[in-house]
Amino acid sequence: LLGNRHEFVVTLFAIARLGAIAVPISIREQAPGVAYMLAHCGASVVVHEPDLGHLLPLEEEAQALRFRIAIGSYEGSECYDAWMDASTPTPVVDVQEEDTAVILYTSGTTGRPKGAMLTHLGIVHSSMHYKIAMGLSDKDCSIAAVPLSHVTGLVASITTLILSAGKLVIMPNFKAVDFLHLAELECMTHTLMVPAMYNLCLLQTSFEELDLSKWRIGGFGGAPMPIATIDNLTRIVPSLTLMNCYGSTETTSPSTLMPRGHAKTHTDSVGIALACVEMRVMDDLGYEVPHGDLGEIWIKGPMVVPGYWENSTANAENFTAGFWHSGDIGAIDESGYVKVVDRKKDMINRGGYKIYTIEVENVLYAHPAVQECAVVSKPCAVLGERVHAFVMLKEQSVAEAELAEFCRSRLSDYKVPESFTLSTTGLPRNANGKLVKRDLRDQLNRSLVV
Repeated sequence: LLGNRHEFVVTLFAIARLGAIAVPISIREQAPGVAYMLAHCGASVVVHEPDLGHLLPLEEEAQALRFRIAIGSYEGSECYDAWMDASTPTPVVDVQEEDTAVILYTSGTTGRPKGAMLTHLGIVHSSMHYKIAMGLSDKDCSIAAVPLSHVTGLVASITTLILSAGKLVIMPNFKAVDFLHLAELECMTHTLMVPAMYNLCLLQTSFEELDLSKWRIGGFGGAPMPIATIDNLTRIVPSLTLMNCYGSTETTSPSTLMPRGHAKTHTDSVGIALACVEMRVMDDLGYEVPHGDLGEIWIKGPMVVPGYWENSTANAENFTAGFWHSGDIGAIDESGYVKVVDRKKDMINRGGYKIYTIEVENVLYAHPAVQECAVVSKPCAVLGERVHAFVMLKEQSVAEAELAEFCRSRLSDYKVPESFTLSTTGLPRNANGKLVKRDLRDQLNRSLVV
């Protein structure tokens, strides 16, 4: 239960050295979630931030827990520094490459979170692909601005930079202005963030004034990158190559990567499948569809987790013959470029017409007044669902009718949002920076009831 700090890295590798399993938990998790995860995985030790000690469970709630260690001072927990100074020799352990190295609990949309079991092989496989695809070496400097407890921070930042023998600069919290100044100070060459973080950087007046000429790789994932954002970033930082990365906790981060230099010519793609990765697009009956047709993306390979910890029901529902069902709707063209158009659960069915929300959102992002947006379904007794857009505006104001007309000139009529929620505040995101559409749908449904 640690934030972004060097002790996180030390603890991660200490656990691996012992042949034990690390279970990073987000510092934004609340007490019930912490108690569930510690009890479910049978944790025997917890290392925690001193100001988060109050989140730890009672003894009866996590009966396997034997040691509580605080980074600093916390009543009832032992001191981290004392453990660091201990002279007990480390035992030599026999660890197999397909043994579980890390359990990451996914932020499930329903029910309890599921503990994805990342293997030693999967972590090494993913780190090698990031290193090779991005051309990383001991000359590179990366800033970890995403939570280290997330698969991106853990694999794309920590293990990849250590494999590359590069320098990893850890930000405790992401603030765009601080990130940009730190990037200049440290001569940052590489980072991997979600698109919203790049958008926040573009809002900073200092962006164009700083010397970021060493910045050559900008990885992104977790959400589509608006075309307008790509254009602005490449204009301000000509040395920057943007690389889309598509993956998840269950794929130990990447399953596809955009080849360097292809982002501008394949703006609708998340890249091509990595070596050793098998991807198929399947229909609702479990049959593979032809190239270019839409369906659910299934993924198989050495980086795909073998399953969820102590959860046979979820394993049966989410895995078939080694393939993990991603829940993403997409297509693969004849050249192997993968396109992801929506989450299966986010697709809108308006009177039989399927609407992929990402397409509508990309159009809205092109409007100069829109800072960020999210399109969700609105219940309708006649058509089943209609299109509703939540929009965070920049300083200038804009009317709903203007946004609707902007979309109408660029989209089929049935895809145009029929209602809007406009605001100047940010949209809800989880600890990893991903938009939480479930919260927006709940908010919309509550307003309809009222």
